[in-house]
Amino acid sequence: MQTSAARTTTFTVLAALALAVSACAPGGTAATPATEAATQNSWFDQQKYDLENSQRTATFTGDPAKPYLQYLPGPMVEAGAFKASGPAKVCFSNAALSNTWRQTGWITMNEQLKELQKQGIISELETRNAQDSDNTQVADIDYFVNEKSCDAFIIAPNSPQATAPAVERACSTGKPVIIFDRGAGTNCGTTFIHSVGGMAWGMDSASFIKDNVEPGGHVVVLRTAAGVDVFEQRWAAAQHIFNEAGLKYTDYITGADPTKIKSIVTDEIAKGNVDAVWVDLGDQAVPAIEAFEDAGKDIPVVTGEDNLAYLRAWKAKGFKGFASVYDAYQWRTALLAAAQLFQGQAIPKDWVLPQIPVTAKELDTVLATNQGMPDTHYAASGGEDLPGFPQVWQQRVIP
Repeated sequence: MQTSAARTTTFTVLAALALAVSACAPGGTAATPATEAATQNSWFDQQKYDLENSQRTATFTGDPAKPYLQYLPGPMVEAGAFKASGPAKVCFSNAALSNTWRQTGWITMNEQLKELQKQGIISELETRNAQDSDNTQVADIDYFVNEKSCDAFIIAPNSPQATAPAVERACSTGKPVIIFDRGAGTNCGTTFIHSVGGMAWGMDSASFIKDNVEPGGHVVVLRTAAGVDVFEQRWAAAQHIFNEAGLKYTDYITGADPTKIKSIVTDEIAKGNVDAVWVDLGDQAVPAIEAFEDAGKDIPVVTGEDNLAYLRAWKAKGFKGFASVYDAYQWRTALLAAAQLFQGQAIPKDWVLPQIPVTAKELDTVLATNQGMPDTHYAASGGEDLPGFPQVWQQRVIP
């Protein structure tokens, strides 16, 4: 995509790439000159990068009015063995509800559940929340396996490798195992539901910065956590683009803590010029914006996500913005996948959902559609055609 030569970059060396969200700590505060060896990111996969780049603009199968059911052509899972004779029970092992994206998806999933229960397809959704703990999630999955009352498993993994053995034990039951959001570290699942991917997410936002910052410009990079595939892939793709564009960058692990974010950005402003801020999670953008306001500085390019807090700040303050999207409606898709299997309907083995970012052109329309929603809401919730919309999402009661 980019043809400019890579130039000198700056970055923070991360001490523990294996840390999960719950264990993340602030990154180093000193930027060090990058070398060719130092800038190699073990999470960068050229083949995956090229695939997701092509999928960003691919034609999806299905009704565009129902993006949560769209998919890319590919192998299908035949559902004959999973067809249920009556309402069936789904067991859901959830990594966490620790950020606003996950909370938005959880609300959408529960509203879809009500409809499937009314239709007599799903009897109940028994859920266990791991609270960002690998050990807890392994215990949760094993609890469901040993309970022997689950007609299907839905798993949103906390971290791929740590939970893989437990996921494989769920697969060994012969019941459908539906993985969504993050990878499971194993291919035994019946289907893996996800947006195009982290590489595409990083490409979208980093390309916007490349197009709006001159070579040699400085980007402050705010990363949520090390070792989580979704976040690592976003950064790997963005770092690749920054290197090729000749941009300098300093990156930090923040844990998405607003206080840490404001402190980091304030320190970077004091050190000198900041031409852009790139984030790997929308929750980080608004504290960064506030740091510039507190310092009495013009807000530079700041990327974000489709959460309303960022979109409204972008509109109100008029800086150059761009919102990558990681569809929150995939929580709904996971439940619909179980329902389709129970009804004997084939589903994609690799269920890739469209991932369409919000640009300045779409901003006003997205804000109008989500008028009255709290700042914590994500626009790609996919709940617009459910009976509870918009009131349930406005009330923001977490089930």
